[in-house]
Amino acid sequence: MGKILAVSNQKGGVGKTTTSVNLASSLSYLGKKVLLVDTDHQANATTYMGIKRSGLSHTVADLFTQTAPIKSVIRPVDGLSIDIIPSRFELLNIESQMLSETDKEVFLSRALEHVRNDYDYILIDCPPSLGIITMNALVAADSVLIPVQCEFLALDGLTQLLNTIRIIQRRQRSNRKKLTIEGVLLTMLDTRSNIGYEVINEVKTYFKEKVFKTIIPRNVKVSVAPSHGIPVTEFSPKSKGSISYRKLAKEVVYNNVR
Repeated sequence: MGKILAVSNQKGGVGKTTTSVNLASSLSYLGKKVLLVDTDHQANATTYMGIKRSGLSHTVADLFTQTAPIKSVIRPVDGLSIDIIPSRFELLNIESQMLSETDKEVFLSRALEHVRNDYDYILIDCPPSLGIITMNALVAADSVLIPVQCEFLALDGLTQLLNTIRIIQRRQRSNRKKLTIEGVLLTMLDTRSNIGYEVINEVKTYFKEKVFKTIIPRNVKVSVAPSHGIPVTEFSPKSKGSISYRKLAKEVVYNNVR
């Protein structure tokens, strides 16, 4: 049975999509079969994987409106051993449509259960909010990977995410499955700045053993890769960013976060 991992932090610009895409690619290099789910209406993960949104007949929105079976929404990523459930701008209107639905927080979970056994890892790239879409991702997930940028006010707003995780955990007490924190990933470290290292100490003090050993540095290759429609692991395999994401994949697979 595949592991479902949500990449979430309601704060924007922390590296959620970059992490989702490059972790998916890095896991595939370890021989893992990976499904990437883009649940952000901005569809950055979809674009990052070189997919033209205008030509899509089905997107993740169909899973929330229950208008198409999940296997018709999944598509392979050209040149990579990764499948993706793409997104598009119309997802922005779905949350308001779901407000009156019963069981509105489990639509994604129910859909993913149909393909869970087909993959080793299912990565969900979450939007920068804690609305119904993100709640669906967290309910569907086995664990949450939280990217935190190595910049001032890095922990700002994380309390709300942690409270949401606790709420879901309380609801799951009677179930066999329980949402856990996979780990906190420090991203965008500027090695020339003391602030970055101060943030590292702050995050480790707060999250302790839940912080990944791998730290993702600021790297121009990571920034440029999306414009080419491929992960940095493909665009510049020997870059610092690519090497770091490969290390992260090994931590995820071999459970080095304690």
